[in-house]
Amino acid sequence: MLQEVLEQLQLSAGSVACDCTLGGAGHSVRMAAQVGTEGLLLGIDQDDMALEAAGKRLDAEAPGTPHKLLKGNFGDLDELLCSAQVPGVDGFLFDLGVSSPQLDIPGRGFSYNEDAPLDMRMDPGTNTLNAAEVLNTYTEADLARILRIYGEEKFARQIAREIVRRRQVAPLATTGDFVDVIKAGIPAAARRHGGHPAKRSFQAIRIEVNHELDVLERGLEAAVRWLNPSGRVCVISYHSLEDRIVKRLFQELSQGCTCPPDIPVCVCGNVPIVKVTTRKPLVATAEEVARNPRARSAKIRCAERL
Repeated sequence: MLQEVLEQLQLSAGSVACDCTLGGAGHSVRMAAQVGTEGLLLGIDQDDMALEAAGKRLDAEAPGTPHKLLKGNFGDLDELLCSAQVPGVDGFLFDLGVSSPQLDIPGRGFSYNEDAPLDMRMDPGTNTLNAAEVLNTYTEADLARILRIYGEEKFARQIAREIVRRRQVAPLATTGDFVDVIKAGIPAAARRHGGHPAKRSFQAIRIEVNHELDVLERGLEAAVRWLNPSGRVCVISYHSLEDRIVKRLFQELSQGCTCPPDIPVCVCGNVPIVKVTTRKPLVATAEEVARNPRARSAKIRCAERL
């Protein structure tokens, strides 16, 4: 949804833009072209491979635009931007979820279509918690909660029970082991509908391993603080949990006075900080979904700093 993102961010020559989820730099290259030689492109990623590949791509495809690539998690946006020594930012992009390069490397353990070690860490260098530890050490109740809340899996209890039963025989070591457990926990009739039966459970464990929902709210709040007046923050989310967090935060930050209507003078002092520019979330066109099936669940929300 590149074009929709660029239209929402409204970058121009001389802007400072920050791609908080650099990945393969597909968005960043176009953002760099818009800010031009007088602007600055900041890119954040916690994956060393992504940073190296993105740097080479930006050098090749946007050679005239100054750029700084920062290793870290966007939950630590305040510290990262302080280290970059920028006074403010005109446009932030958050493209949530796991990037295509990470999905396409079997050894990272993100994909249920490839048998690989149970890892799922976006930053293996600093994050010591991996998927194997979650699945082999968490209690049945905690596993069921994670699968139900983060994966919205209606068979969470059954899958959690099967995980505990299997690991008593031998630890779960690979993504294939996890897929087998998931299939055993979901009734055969339910497995025949709704796509791959492991999709929701893999999502849930990935979110737990990387604390994704915790850092999302911190990162968005920090981005709004760093926005220059009329600057914009644009978020692409891929599941309802992320989208609800973005929607709620944007609504809270765009709300004015909350005093009861019978009070003649405002005493709460609440003033709107942003204006939501997407009345409804933008979704991918049928043509884009045909080109990129991963865009099927994508939703874009955007807000502008007042």
